[in-house]
Amino acid sequence: MKLRFKPYMLKLRHVFTLANSSRSETPVVLIRIDSDGLSGYGEASLPPYLGATQESVMAFLSKVDLNRFSLDDSLTDILDYIAHIESGNTAAKAALDIALHDLYGKSQNQPLWKRWNLSPQETTPTSFTIGIDSAEGIRNKVREAADFKILKVKLGSDSDKMIIETIREISDVPLYVDANQGWSDPHFALDMLHWLAERNVVMAEQPMPVDRLDETAWLTSRSPIPVIADESFQRYDDFAKIKDAFSGVNIKLMKCTGLHEARRIISAAREADLKIMLGCMTETSCAIAAAVQIASLVDYVDLDGHLLITNDAFSGLRLSDGKVLPSDLPGLGVIPVNDIFND
Repeated sequence: MKLRFKPYMLKLRHVFTLANSSRSETPVVLIRIDSDGLSGYGEASLPPYLGATQESVMAFLSKVDLNRFSLDDSLTDILDYIAHIESGNTAAKAALDIALHDLYGKSQNQPLWKRWNLSPQETTPTSFTIGIDSAEGIRNKVREAADFKILKVKLGSDSDKMIIETIREISDVPLYVDANQGWSDPHFALDMLHWLAERNVVMAEQPMPVDRLDETAWLTSRSPIPVIADESFQRYDDFAKIKDAFSGVNIKLMKCTGLHEARRIISAAREADLKIMLGCMTETSCAIAAAVQIASLVDYVDLDGHLLITNDAFSGLRLSDGKVLPSDLPGLGVIPVNDIFND
């Protein structure tokens, strides 16, 4: 197996504002693994909060020796080798996991969802993200999102009620909200959750800071809507510390090192009777297509990262009746828009 990688910068359609930051682009590292005339593609998306950079990802990838492996080797064995090269590096490991799954799916001439006996049509419609903005900016974004059946609204600022009220002036679709740790007082948070529930908000993501688990547990036990862990839940091993503080978890491939661990998390969450959200970073269709393969297994889908950018490097996904659906092509089912490794 031969590994290649290169940096790429995603350009956002709108400035993306959260409770504590704004950005207009997101760095990624795209990878390709070649074996037996086939190519598998992967991606490491690097929003600021992950703490990784293109340089750190490429430094890790430079330590990965896939020449020792072929398609005759077990995918699990290769991923185990990658996991033990260094700790951390979750996005870099996710890129390798995604590319290897793509490659093995192509070697078996099947889309991943078919290999796993899943049905994409059973997927819940994806939410579409509305970042923090002025009232007029919110109106424009909501109008642009008219084809979506669910909106995910970024909160955590002094404008929270204005944002929701502005949306409700022009749309009555169900809402998810994500405060990105923006509420520090649990009593204020509880009041907000009751207020939001009255306005057809059906789920709240990470309302309080990660170091306030006891207060989050208090909030969750009284909340009229599910409270989902995002920043508080990164990987499978985080279950023990958060399972009594939240109603569910948000799985992101970049946090948990890819599809292999994501499927483990889904099984564990079901056993623990926790809700499951499948989310994303700002990503190309490559990483989104990886998540879409397992989207029929979860309760909430938030896979719009490729729709927030202007320079997607891959094609192959489609939006139908609010659902992001994969193609019938083998592996991930995506195709590079250009020869991104020879330009």
